[in-house]
Amino acid sequence: MEKATAIQENIEGYLRPLGLESYPFKIQWYNDKVKDPFPLPYPGDTLAFVVLSTPNMFEKAFKPFIAKKDCYVRDPIDECLLDHMQKIKANFRDEEIDCMQDFEMHPNHRPKVLVQTAAHVAGATRYYQRVDVKEDPWGKDKNIYGVCVHPKYGGWFAIRAVLVFKNVQVPELPYKEPPDCVPTDEQRIDLLNKYNFHWKDWTFRDVIAVEERYSEEQKKYFDTPPKDRKALLGLEDKTT
Repeated sequence: MEKATAIQENIEGYLRPLGLESYPFKIQWYNDKVKDPFPLPYPGDTLAFVVLSTPNMFEKAFKPFIAKKDCYVRDPIDECLLDHMQKIKANFRDEEIDCMQDFEMHPNHRPKVLVQTAAHVAGATRYYQRVDVKEDPWGKDKNIYGVCVHPKYGGWFAIRAVLVFKNVQVPELPYKEPPDCVPTDEQRIDLLNKYNFHWKDWTFRDVIAVEERYSEEQKKYFDTPPKDRKALLGLEDKTT
């Protein structure tokens, strides 16, 4: 556990000033929550971290990043986070680390990792799904997608990546239950309705009282279709 603690302190020391958070978990916790074909191919006690961006990531990490770079192959936010994940890996040259980011897919378009489940088992955010509602009001023909809620930021955050330390085993890592910020059926139904049917108006993000929200500039960026975000920032598109 001493090694795992040192790794966590190193990661946190790098991420916190950037408006990013990390939370450790064991691969087995994740694999126990997902169905085929989503289990990850590592021993159950393998150490992993889920990485979240908080509202101030936009100012502390993203804007400094785009100030230094003027052309992008993918979405600038994705490139920014990819750059920082690579720098974390460079801090651990003696470790084998697999990084899976939220936008990464297998060739068959299946996500490499279910990041909301990872955030839940790490105790970072609680993943609310329709199975968490006792009296389901939607009916079997409705697809209802689940959503994570952060105890400080509500929905004003994003889950960005999972880092797997392939050779670090943590059998004694204690499990931490994610905070239940939306405890009643009425609140959970309201949250899931807002997320599934009114997600564009941002209201699901304020399902609880929050400490911080996205700035108006940040909201405008995320409201802009991905294909137009580079132009919004005055950046050159080099996708070809």
